[in-house]
Amino acid sequence: MTVPTPRRPILPGAKLFESLPGAHDPAAVAEVAHRTAELLVRGARSSEDAEVIARVVKLADDYGLDELADLWSDSPADSLPGTLWRLYLLRSWVHASAEEVSREYATGRKYAEVHAVVAGVADPPGPTEVRDMVDAVLRGVATGDFATTLDRAAAFARIVATGRAHLADDTHDLVRSASKLVELADQLQTAARTERTGNLW
Repeated sequence: MTVPTPRRPILPGAKLFESLPGAHDPAAVAEVAHRTAELLVRGARSSEDAEVIARVVKLADDYGLDELADLWSDSPADSLPGTLWRLYLLRSWVHASAEEVSREYATGRKYAEVHAVVAGVADPPGPTEVRDMVDAVLRGVATGDFATTLDRAAAFARIVATGRAHLADDTHDLVRSASKLVELADQLQTAARTERTGNLW
């Protein structure tokens, strides 16, 4: 299975941002994408921010993260919402293909031991372990060091890509999808470096 193809963004359900004027305007959607991403990663700075976070969390609880992630899907890779979108894609793919991913991860870590230490998947890396790892990474968005979260996700994607390439046996589609995973890992690693300089927005 390949990494899911990003969809174009839609405004989330439940009229989450109905108070924003021009909410159907693409510029307004981009603004909301950046604001939600910043609040989830940086936290609330005011009572108004706290109210928005509460509404975002309720949306995720009521409708699932899909609705919220759609807001971020058209954002550039070097932006905060674009980075969250890529983390969301990684999580969705792992949950949908845990057995396949665990097999590729187990193969890949033989050739990428340093990345395996960073990724932090339990040994042996079965389907449950890879799901738990990617969920732990996503929890780090709100509770941990965000740059470290991105480093772990990048390392994980790179290991799986390595395993997929070794298992591909020159199958074009698998080699190509492994290359896409390396691209995703590169984007997350670049975002981690940008985050450490304080310039990821």
